[in-house]
Amino acid sequence: MAEAEKSLVGDHLVDKIRRRRRLAETVSPLPQKTRVITVSNQKGGVGKTTTTVNLASALARRGANVLVIDLDPQGNASTALGVHHRPEVTSVYDVLLGDSELADALQVSSDHENLLCVPSTINLAGAEIELVSLVAREQRLRTAVETFLRESERDYHYVFIDCPPSLGLLTVNAFVAADEVLIPIQCEYYALEGLSQLLGNIQLIQKHLNPSLRVSTILLTMYDARTNLAQEVAGEVRAHFPKEVLNAVVPRSVRISEAPSYGQTVHAYDGASIGALAYLEAAAEMAERGADGSKNDPVNDGGA
Repeated sequence: MAEAEKSLVGDHLVDKIRRRRRLAETVSPLPQKTRVITVSNQKGGVGKTTTTVNLASALARRGANVLVIDLDPQGNASTALGVHHRPEVTSVYDVLLGDSELADALQVSSDHENLLCVPSTINLAGAEIELVSLVAREQRLRTAVETFLRESERDYHYVFIDCPPSLGLLTVNAFVAADEVLIPIQCEYYALEGLSQLLGNIQLIQKHLNPSLRVSTILLTMYDARTNLAQEVAGEVRAHFPKEVLNAVVPRSVRISEAPSYGQTVHAYDGASIGALAYLEAAAEMAERGADGSKNDPVNDGGA
């Protein structure tokens, strides 16, 4: 290995140790009220489910009680959290149709004892059609979540809802049930593609169904510091959304990409990796920002 390469590896190692030490010395405050967060981006392939499960896992490891609701028929969040989601399992599908309570579908994740999940099953694929004829079809998840949090003996600090990339009744239910929207944005070409439409949809939800909904957090993912493009995209997003974008960024990482194929979060798969560290930093920053309530405006389209 050339001297320059050795020096670069050494610098990365020193930086990693410094960041881990800083995290270890930081105590993440717990929110006074349960934060219900929908993770959404109508553009596919941005790391939406990956962000959901890894942030949830990171917060659980930092002392929070976390619930993940898998509202995506693909069930990838359920797989990553190590919970059963065969067709016969009680799932969010049964909750939406009113056949079961949220508590009946709850499973403890194999990832961490503080992390629980309401799984998705293949049955959810047809739920859009079945919901159309039901009373209060847009409010069904919100009612279930509010009832569960009110009656639960356990205090939950965070509820994450992983929804499909398309805007249908499932995603509308996710927006109506939440107080906050977290948007993962990949640091690649066309990163802001579709974002104006997403923000427009959120504004419609605010106007007609959930006035308290707001975009609280934007997380930059798949960041490659070696490319000018990633730096340009990050700068553009921060310019449009200075309050919402986290300082922490998630790098493009082999470990993050590999973890789902083993049915694990990156923290369970390789907790020492740079990807796991990045999600821990993002979780700590989220906890710090939300400890006393967000100061963000309801929705700022940032001119996007």
